[in-house]
Amino acid sequence: MTDPLWNPSNENIERSNITAFIRFVNDRYAKAFTGFDDLYGWSIEDIPEFWESVWEFVGIRASVSYDSVLKNRVMPGASWFEGTRLNFAENLLSKRGDKPALVFVRDGGNGREELTYNQLYTAVAKMARFLADSGVRSGDRVAGFMPNRMESVISMLAAASMGAIWSSCSPDFGFQGVIDRFGQIEPRVLVTCDGYHFNGRPFDCLAKVGKVVEKIDSIERVVMVPYVNDSPNMAGFSDAVLWSEALANDASEVKFAQLPFDHPLFIMYSSGTTGVPKCIVHGAGGTLLQHAKELILHTDLSHKDTIFYFTTCGWMMWNWVVSSLFAGSTVVLYDGSPAYPDKSVLWRMAQDLGITVFGTSAKYLSMMAKSKFRPGEECDLKNLRAILSTGSPLSIESFHWVYEAVKSDLQLSSISGGTDIISCFMLGSPVSPVYPGEIQKLGLGMKVEAWDEYGRPVIGEKGELVCTEPFPSMPIGFWDDGDGSKYHEAYFDHYPGVWRHGDYIEITENGGAIIYGRSDATLNPGGVRIGTAEIYRQVESVEEVMDSIVVGQSWGNDVRVILFVVLRDGVELDEQFIARIKERIRTNTTPRHVPAMIIQVPDIPRTISGKKMEISVRKVIHGEVVKNTDAMANPDSLLHFKDLKEFAH
Repeated sequence: MTDPLWNPSNENIERSNITAFIRFVNDRYAKAFTGFDDLYGWSIEDIPEFWESVWEFVGIRASVSYDSVLKNRVMPGASWFEGTRLNFAENLLSKRGDKPALVFVRDGGNGREELTYNQLYTAVAKMARFLADSGVRSGDRVAGFMPNRMESVISMLAAASMGAIWSSCSPDFGFQGVIDRFGQIEPRVLVTCDGYHFNGRPFDCLAKVGKVVEKIDSIERVVMVPYVNDSPNMAGFSDAVLWSEALANDASEVKFAQLPFDHPLFIMYSSGTTGVPKCIVHGAGGTLLQHAKELILHTDLSHKDTIFYFTTCGWMMWNWVVSSLFAGSTVVLYDGSPAYPDKSVLWRMAQDLGITVFGTSAKYLSMMAKSKFRPGEECDLKNLRAILSTGSPLSIESFHWVYEAVKSDLQLSSISGGTDIISCFMLGSPVSPVYPGEIQKLGLGMKVEAWDEYGRPVIGEKGELVCTEPFPSMPIGFWDDGDGSKYHEAYFDHYPGVWRHGDYIEITENGGAIIYGRSDATLNPGGVRIGTAEIYRQVESVEEVMDSIVVGQSWGNDVRVILFVVLRDGVELDEQFIARIKERIRTNTTPRHVPAMIIQVPDIPRTISGKKMEISVRKVIHGEVVKNTDAMANPDSLLHFKDLKEFAH
């Protein structure tokens, strides 16, 4: 067995929230649990008792108690906490005082702004009054086409306080990408900005916003947040007000609508790269309870913490990190490039703000490792106790880099879940060791298994990620899917009654997990299933390789593996280099993993949230059309994969 890279100290284990929770469960249910694994086993067997204990331990606020925890223990169709009445925003705004609730930092690490918990509450009260005066009612949609700013959080909480449904996109989405999303859900109010900043440059959004408002007839009011200009030109907008005008009322109290557990809270979107995005509706209670479990138990969050996640308003991690307000933490919002003016910007922000939990992507950590920057030597990170990583599998090399170059004593939590569940299937445990290349543990209450091709659970082998028991943060449905057929088709068609997530994983003997990529992008040369992440782990540890993407190409009566690489400036892909890459893959995996071809390209297509778009590349090299490229961060990159001469031989 591989040695762990980190073990929590006895002191850390003793004072952790999860240890306090174990004591709580032992007392309430006369158990004798001694650690995470005991607790997990109980959480996936006595499911109603587990979720009820989370509700009570974290202190969910509800005006009316529930009649039952779980009815209809099936998927889909499970019913959670029937009879209760609560409000998501009320729970996130339950803290008061002069402690900073939100800290906003602009592109480049400049222009810091703060809101205390008292100030945040007042701002939400004023925005809620504006929305109510604008005719917004429970069930109406409020859309945010916004950077990761405090106004985005305020608007979301204001909408949630009255039972309106919040949905957001980041302003770097293309026009069609916005229409494909907001056009389906017909928002009544649009909160937007005049532009955003990235890499030290301003980007104007007014023309794009104008087109969106013109195209979506349901939009009755526009709230404009000045960001690029102090006085944005709103001559072309009717019924538009500046942010300051929207909040220019005397409201000081929030009227929290008391709503059922599964009242719609958020509409999230699938990537939209294979068709019009699916509109995934998440309920208030399930989102709140799941996020509270993940943040307080798995991330060990409390009022003492300052948490940051590098995200945009178009990614579920924004919704997730904002829920940290429930724990009384300070939430740091950063809008801009993670490498401007240089690669130290986020680490220096962590130093200056005393960030304790630092969230980012696997790609960012890989980029940092190749940059030679050593945050632990260049910055004072004495407060940092945890790094979270998601978006794609975190390589073994990145695990080692964190402990060598950042800090030897911290919890590195690779986490994995998705927009579909607005949360995680597997994530960290502050009371458990960190092993290189592994996500620490399966999520409490999440009965996750890896199934082989015969639908049997396996340990230490690769299989389909499935969840065989219901959980509270399952979507309450898809928008405009009256009979539930689209929802059922997305997750339950393959294994009736079992959630099939679409990831290819291995559950380890340590009780953790390894992600091998999307199962719908799995390679099948000679009928042998290969996860793309297995190849990435080898290729992206090569010093000269900055990025890569691997796909299967139909060839003859089989599939051949094609690897595309982005190389460091000045490096060319010659025969010797190709041979070196192939030998590394062959030595560390199997001959089946070795690509038939390795081709150099200048860029790799990614979604706006940073995920590699393997399916889109596969479509392009087969001459198929990729639709809805406005969902991409860099749509021009697909051009590099068309008509490549190398495919002719």
